[in-house]
Amino acid sequence: MKRTTAALAALMLACATAPASVAMGQTPAVAVQTASARLAAVIADYEAYRMRVDPMTAAAEGDDTAFARLPDVSRAFELAQAAPMQTLLDRLDAIAPEGLTAAERINHAFLAGMLRREIAGIALDAGRLSFDSEGGPGNFAGYMARSTRLGSAVEAERYIQRLRALGRTYDDTIANARRGLETGLVQPRSVVESAIALARNDVALTAADDPLLAAFDTLPAAMPAEERAALKRQGQAVIEAVAAPSRRAWLAFLTDDYLPQAPEAPGLAHRPGGRDLYAYLVGAYTTTDLTPDQVHQLGQQEVARIRARMQTEMRAAGWTGDFAGFLTFLRSDPQFYAASREGLLEKASEMAKRADDGLPALFGTLPRLTYGVRPVAREIEENYTTGRYSPGSLRNGVAGGYLVNTSRLDQRPLYELPALTLHEAVPGHHLQIALQQEADAQPMFRRRAGVTAFTEGWGLYAEFLGEEMGFYRTPYERFGRLSYEMWRACRLVADTGLHWLGWTTEQARACFRDNSALAAHNIETELQRYIGWPGQATAYKIGEIRLRQIRQRAEAALGLGFDIRAFHDALLVEGALPLDLLDVRMDAWIAEQAAP
Repeated sequence: MKRTTAALAALMLACATAPASVAMGQTPAVAVQTASARLAAVIADYEAYRMRVDPMTAAAEGDDTAFARLPDVSRAFELAQAAPMQTLLDRLDAIAPEGLTAAERINHAFLAGMLRREIAGIALDAGRLSFDSEGGPGNFAGYMARSTRLGSAVEAERYIQRLRALGRTYDDTIANARRGLETGLVQPRSVVESAIALARNDVALTAADDPLLAAFDTLPAAMPAEERAALKRQGQAVIEAVAAPSRRAWLAFLTDDYLPQAPEAPGLAHRPGGRDLYAYLVGAYTTTDLTPDQVHQLGQQEVARIRARMQTEMRAAGWTGDFAGFLTFLRSDPQFYAASREGLLEKASEMAKRADDGLPALFGTLPRLTYGVRPVAREIEENYTTGRYSPGSLRNGVAGGYLVNTSRLDQRPLYELPALTLHEAVPGHHLQIALQQEADAQPMFRRRAGVTAFTEGWGLYAEFLGEEMGFYRTPYERFGRLSYEMWRACRLVADTGLHWLGWTTEQARACFRDNSALAAHNIETELQRYIGWPGQATAYKIGEIRLRQIRQRAEAALGLGFDIRAFHDALLVEGALPLDLLDVRMDAWIAEQAAP
């Protein structure tokens, strides 16, 4: 999934723990009408508010003028959101859920929980961690540019205004990070060094390779060439006047001001107020009330369970030696690695198309939006994960993107590629996110909600579905799938270890190195990601476990009447939900299916 700056991610975190008291019974028609109207009014007001303060959502929802704006990531703006959100929450709390229909109770609980979580987060000021190992404002700007298509001169002029706004984004990000320095909430030296390397890449960009300028190449060919060239020149002038000096100022700040004060020790456990912030982030990302200690214990249990299955596949591959020797063999034998960037991309493309072929057997509803297989941009690939999904937009003419990192080919084993493809493309992120975007019957806040535990839990569940699809063709690929599952189990152990228990990087590294076939470079890249982005890594396994539990309940209750296609549609077509609310909705669906 895509990553924004830490301040923007903190501001727009939309993960909510739903109240356990949501009921699904019938209510009198008069009460439903009155409460329904009040709820509809609150939702409409919230969505109007969201369109005003979030230009990225507004643009995706058809507000063309929003293409001229960027999100405000300043602390002053964040603080100003507390009052309007509290007002909306008070209005929701005044609506008795008993007067709502079952579907409306879901929306009521979802929005109330989301607002509660966001309001609580403002006081913690997570925006002080305004960058991570994948960069800061440069990373955000690059993503914004790569996902932009310009269909007219008016759209290009608005995009140029957006480029002008980058100066404020950089300034506010520096101010947020400086506030972190002043209060002790800082990234460790390893994360800062990664961010510096990316900032140097941004400073070195030229007109030929600057992603901010590449958006002008998407202007329609039917537009006169001179008009297209003139617009591109205007964009280049703004980049030179605004983006270029901002990039240099960001690099200078990281190098001269931040790095000298960056500690060696990773983890929020070593920062003032860090444990409180981490407990909040775990709850927000997992949408549960699990404590970091409980998450850590669950991770250890999952590591032991998955390790036993890996032993079975290792023997199926014909390996007679020990586990450590098998890992060394997988990490070093040339047969498991592509010989060229193009070869790796072609392998990923073939697997993606083969995954498409298996969808109708598992899903009754498929999205209209397509996706493409693309390489990770070379200017960011060094510190980027091995693969990721970039959401698209039917409205804006942008396909979803399965991004494959084609650098360091000796660190990108082919036996892991099937699981990666299923997770990032289909039936994973593209299928789930595109269906959510196309859920026209849902209010906008539901279609745009980011529920990490559901989204990433679904991605990991999609890797499991590969077994039922017959997607894994060899013991090595099945071992690769288990290695990826082990990776997510180790995340529970390592993330809580780093940020709650005060572990060293080496203590966190050991789980991945000793229990998975992940290549050394991938382990280091992932470790820096967890260090710089606390809590997010815990959502994957927590979400997948809950999805598997829901499926087990459905299979047990419905027996021979269990329909996998109907089950998956029930999970996906209405959009993501916090895990408690997902339990409520799916238990109601199971009861409906079981009724005579």
